[in-house]
This record gives sequence, C-alpha cells and structure tokens, in this order.
Amino acid sequence: MNTVIIKPSGTTFEDVLAVARGNAKVEISAESIQAMTETRNRVEEIAAHDEAVYGISTGFGALASSKIDLKDRVQLQKALIRSHAAGIGPIVEKEVVRALMTLRLKTLASGRTGARPVVAETMAAILNSGITPVVHEFGSLGCSGDLAPLAHCAMVMMGEGRAFGPDDVEAPVPTLLANAGITPVELVEKEGLALINGTDGMLGMLILAITDLEKLLDQSDLITAMSIEGLLGTDQVLRAELHEPLRPHPGQARSAQNMFTALQGSEIVASHRVGDGQVQDAYSLRCAPQVAGAVRDTIAYAKQVAHRELAATIDNPIVLENGEVTSNGNFHGAPVGYVLDFLAIAATDLSSISERRIDRMMDKHRNNGLSPFLAGDAGVDSGLMIAQYTAAGLVSDSKRLAVPASVDSIPSSAMQEDHVSMGWHAGRKLRKVVDNLRYVLAIELIGAARCIELRSPLKPATATAAMITKLRKVVPGVGPDTFMAPEIQAAAELLAESL
Repeated sequence: MNTVIIKPSGTTFEDVLAVARGNAKVEISAESIQAMTETRNRVEEIAAHDEAVYGISTGFGALASSKIDLKDRVQLQKALIRSHAAGIGPIVEKEVVRALMTLRLKTLASGRTGARPVVAETMAAILNSGITPVVHEFGSLGCSGDLAPLAHCAMVMMGEGRAFGPDDVEAPVPTLLANAGITPVELVEKEGLALINGTDGMLGMLILAITDLEKLLDQSDLITAMSIEGLLGTDQVLRAELHEPLRPHPGQARSAQNMFTALQGSEIVASHRVGDGQVQDAYSLRCAPQVAGAVRDTIAYAKQVAHRELAATIDNPIVLENGEVTSNGNFHGAPVGYVLDFLAIAATDLSSISERRIDRMMDKHRNNGLSPFLAGDAGVDSGLMIAQYTAAGLVSDSKRLAVPASVDSIPSSAMQEDHVSMGWHAGRKLRKVVDNLRYVLAIELIGAARCIELRSPLKPATATAAMITKLRKVVPGVGPDTFMAPEIQAAAELLAESL
C-alpha cells in the first residue's frame, strides 16, 4: 500500500485518490510539523493577551463581535464543533469523507491555520486506522467552508459523534479510537475553526468526479463508435481533417480520433461506403465528437480550477508568513461550485445524446434493417424496449440535477453570511449525474453490441469486437428475453471496473 506524504506545499490529484479510494496511508512531513509549530507559537502569543481576534478570542459568524474570556476559550472550540455538527439526511460515501479529510489535513499541514501538530497527527491517525466519520448529505452551504461535514469529522477527533470502523460497521467512537490506539484531541484556541473552514468536501467531490468522467469519456467514445458501426453510420465524418484544422477544440479532435481509430478494419463500415443512399447520418451519430469533445474541454477547465484549489490554503482567519493573523473570504466556494455545476450540465448532455442513439437502435424505421427493439423474436420478445425507457428516465433525472446549485444563495447566520456558494450541493448532485451517465452508457453498450452482432456475418472492427467480448462475459447476446435489470447492472459494473 502506498504512503502519501503531506507537505506544506500541498498535495496532488493522485494523492487524494490514493487515500480516498485506495486507502493509502498518510504521513505528515517534518517540514509540516515545523511549519505548524511556528505558527502555533504566534497563535498562542495572541491568545495570551486580551486582543480581540476572530476565531481565537471571539465568537463565530454573526457572533464575531462577542468577546470570549480566557477561561472559556477552550470550551469555545468544543462548542463550535458540537454546534456545527448539525448535518442530517443520507450518509455520505466513504470515499468522499476520506477525500475531504485528506484535503483538510493538507491545509492543516500548510502551517497557515495555527493548529498544533497533534491535531493534524490525530486526523492522520484516524485516516490510517480506517475509521470513517459519519457525514450527512445536508448541512453545508459551501461557504465559511463545508462546515457541517467537516464538523462531523472533527467530532470523531474529539472522541465524540458517530463513525464506522475499518470493517465499515458503526461502533461507538471512543471504542474505535481506543482499539486504534488513538487519544482524542482536546482542541484549544483557533483549532476548532481550523478544522472546519475549508472547501474540502466540494473539492474532494470535484476531484473524484473529474477522475470518473475522464475515464467515462474514453469509454463513451468507444461505445459511440460501436453505435455508429451497428447502425451503419459513416466513419468519414470522423476524419482528422474535419476537426482540428477547421474547428480547433482539442477535446473534439481527440474524441473524433478515438472513434475513427476504433472503427478501423470494420467490415460492417466498409460494406456500405458506396451506394447505400444515406446522404448524412443523424446528429446523434454525426455530431458525436462535437458533443463528447465539448465535455472533454469542460473537464479540462474544471481540472484547472481543481489544481488551483489544491494549491490553496483555505482557513479564516489565516496566519500569514509574517505572523499576522487576519480574516479573509477564501472559504467561499464559488470557483469550485461553478465548475461542479458546469460538469453536471456537460455530463447530462453526454447522457442525452447517448440515449438518442439508444432510441434510434430500437426503431425499425431508423435502425437500418434490424429487428424492432433488437428483439430475438419481435412480438414474442420485447428486446431492449424498456431498457430505453430506463435510459430516458435516467437522462430526465440528470436534466433536473443539471439545474445549477451555485446560482441559488440563501443568506445565513443572521445575514452575516449573506451570500453562499451552494458548492457542496453542486457536488452531491454531480455525483448522481455521473452515476446516471454510467448507466446510460451501459445500456447503449448493450444495444450497440446487439446491433453489431445482428450484422453477422460481417465482422466488426478489432476494438469494438474486443469490447463485445468483454461484455459477453457478463451479459448474454441476442436471444429470448431475459431478466434485464441484472444485465444493465453488470454492464455498468464493467464500465466502473477501471474507475
């Protein structure tokens, strides 16, 4: 198992994925320990005096003007975490919780939050032990950080709250910590705020979604090529000279190249190059690289934003290099929220064009000589009729989820926090859109494979034939109707295997 070293300079996509999905261990570098120690000394200097500094000697949010006595400041941090751990609703996935904890640990290790090394070490120990705090769907507005989700994680560090053990079974938090040899941390000045004031949840979901979508795009290009092949579409619109020289969007050129390459050597494509009477293919075939390419370019932009956010140190107040402790607004999730919404729109459109190809396969008037609904014995069998309904339902769900969350700000904290990003909600719905896309592509894969096989004895391209061989290990081909739901699930799991 790999070990991820957490340094003051930050972390990478690969590091976050290794911890979130690969359960890699984390280790805090000596440089980070030193940086945290130095800034902690500055926070303690401030805490020892009567100066009003937000997060150290005052209340929070709309209570920032409330000065807190020295004797109450430790209790202030505990109260902050307990009150902010107000999430409710479905439990968030383990990989998201591990991603947000890794990203918060990255910020603690920067030495800019003023937290003691022991705080970061406790968070690292929880990650390394396989303990996963229970985080809920609702509670973050994506501003002042992902407050509630991060507070639920901080509760576990304090020996409170709820968590799952390394066996993914919930158990009392004190028992889980004791079994792992972890001593609960008692938070002191500034540390409660340092644990919750970041965009870590929404950024974690962005990194996971980008990773999944990049791989789904490659799979989508291959499945699209299968659909073009099976529906007797032309590969000539995929030629390189029609893309980058004429319309220099890099994603479009790449998707066109992927599709064109996948169709090389196809007897099916070659069989109708001359004299088939088809002047132009439908848009869902002819414009496939333009749509998939636009999704690729959207992902590229989102990835640029994610890399910038990975390089950021987000907390409020923040300890500057000169020792000044000052308030700021870097916790606002707008940059991340916008691209989460943008990706949901793009992924939804990719599923929409996929569903249109599925529908074309079902219609005997548009599928170029194949049986209605690709049924083995149409009339007795319904074939993939209702699978197309399922795809249509998934696309409809994604269209609803593609409505941007980031345009909807609801003021909070007695109007102190009067504009929020809703980035967490943008991330939650994007995850559902990505899942929906995978299922739609799985249905297209099943349909495209049937189309190609029904063209026998003409042989498909090597690449498309290889995909059909993989599919046939888990999903049967044309024949009497069978239980369809497990086949769709199996095809979706095939696509997810490399994710």
